Amino acid sequence: MKLEQSFTVAAPVDQVWAALIDVQRVAPCLPGAEITEAGDDGVYHGTFTVKLGPTTAAYNGTLKMEDVDEDAHVAVMSARGTDRRGQGGATATIRSTVRADGEASTTVEVDTDFTITGRLARFGRGGMIEDVSRRLLSDFAACLQERIGAEHRAEAGAPAESAAPPPPPQPAKPLSALRLLWSVLMDRLKRLWARLRSRFRR
Repeated sequence: MKLEQSFTVAAPVDQVWAALIDVQRVAPCLPGAEITEAGDDGVYHGTFTVKLGPTTAAYNGTLKMEDVDEDAHVAVMSARGTDRRGQGGATATIRSTVRADGEASTTVEVDTDFTITGRLARFGRGGMIEDVSRRLLSDFAACLQERIGAEHRAEAGAPAESAAPPPPPQPAKPLSALRLLWSVLMDRLKRLWARLRSRFRR
C-alpha cells in the first residue's frame, strides 16, 4: 500500500530538516513510539505500543536511515516492526522531501510504501489506514512545530517565563487505538456533513 501526504510547519526549512533526520529527537512526537537503542550502524531499535481496548499490543522494531541528501533535503528510511506475540507486523519505506515555503514556513512531503499484517491490518479496511495516517501525521506536525518553537526560544535566550524548562524524559504512553479511531470517525462525519451542506446549497 502507498500513501502520499504532506504537512506544513511554521519554521525555517533548515530547522525542520535538522529535526526530521534526528530520529531520537522526533520519536516522542509519535504516540506509543520509543527509541531504546541507537546503533553505530545507523539502525535504531525501539518499541511501539498500541492500546486496543482492555489489551495492549506491543511491537519491537527497527528504523534505518537508508539515504540522506543534505543538498536536496530528501531522506529515505526503512522501518520494520513485529508483534511480540507473533501476530503480524509491518514494514515500510518512507521518503521525506523538505522544501521551503517562504522564509518561515516549510512543507514536508511524505511518500510511504508499506505492508501490514495481523491486527494492524484491520486499519487497512475501508480506507481507514489513510484517515488514521492523516490524523497521526497532523498530530506529529503539531508536535514537531511546538518542539522547534521551544528550542528556537531557548536558543534566542527567551525569558524564563515564556520558555518553560523541558520536562524530564517519560516512558512512551501507548497509542490509544479507540481514541484514535473515534477521532478519525468524527473527522469523517465532519467531512460528510460538509459535503451534504454543499449539496443542499446548490
